[in-house]
Amino acid sequence: MTDGRAPAPSVFAPAGVEADALAEVAAVLLGGGALLFAATMLLLALALRRPRRRVRGGWWVLGGGVALPVAVLTALLAYATLRTRGLERPPAAAPLIVGLTAHQWWWEVRYTDAATGRSVTGANELRLPAGRPARIGLESADVIHSVWVPALGGKMDLVPGRVNHLTMTPHAPGVHRGQCAEYCGGPHAHMALHVVVLPPDEFARWLEREARPAPAPAGALEARGRTAFVEHGCTACHARRGVADGGGRGPDLTHVAGRLHLAAGALPNDAASLAHWIADVQAVKPGARMPSYGHLDAATLGALAAFLAQPR
Repeated sequence: MTDGRAPAPSVFAPAGVEADALAEVAAVLLGGGALLFAATMLLLALALRRPRRRVRGGWWVLGGGVALPVAVLTALLAYATLRTRGLERPPAAAPLIVGLTAHQWWWEVRYTDAATGRSVTGANELRLPAGRPARIGLESADVIHSVWVPALGGKMDLVPGRVNHLTMTPHAPGVHRGQCAEYCGGPHAHMALHVVVLPPDEFARWLEREARPAPAPAGALEARGRTAFVEHGCTACHARRGVADGGGRGPDLTHVAGRLHLAAGALPNDAASLAHWIADVQAVKPGARMPSYGHLDAATLGALAAFLAQPR
């Protein structure tokens, strides 16, 4: 299992089939651009060193200003089209079906088991099996967002009223940071999406555990936290299967303890961070639509955090 640390996002560190193609295209385009720039500077240097004299520039304009750009750009377009052909099509192999809905400012993730039709909902973290393509349906609940995980593929917009699709086929287990790449207001910069790639058998076990209800309170402290969760109105926005199945206005908290981060990547996930987040949301993520609960006493905050942080 991963320790949760993700390398800095980079298109030049591909970790998936689709990202391999895009990284190769990017390298070729950058390399070709560098060579053309060097050739242009060389011609400029030669022109400056020659004595001044009147020359006819017609052929230079037609050759260097029209014919060469048309030839180079046409070749690059053909190469890029051929190299990335098929990335937008559904995979031939049976893919994992995932629904990703962007909200201001968090991600809703839904996994569908093709064999049973069972659906599992999570938030702010996408888990995928290594070596298997995932077909991801992209939707927005409010404004235009854009998802981009450079190590696993290209960028794609999430548009209200429309479903776009993205395919990711990760090579090996690991953690990769993604981000909303379209300004969507307020705390847009605090809208990360971490992709956790697991070995196939471990992913299957994880998905099976995710389908279960939340664990029952382990002791008196967690039981007090469960009571606080209901009495202070958390169930109006958040689902926690086994306690409240409604919500939907905020992330599903059924198995929040198993995620690597809180608040779409704003904090590491532990009981202390949970208590800090609940008490002072706006200090952590200014503009978030969750109210701060700093008016709660320390004992109640601690109990609520302990309840949510229970391992399954």
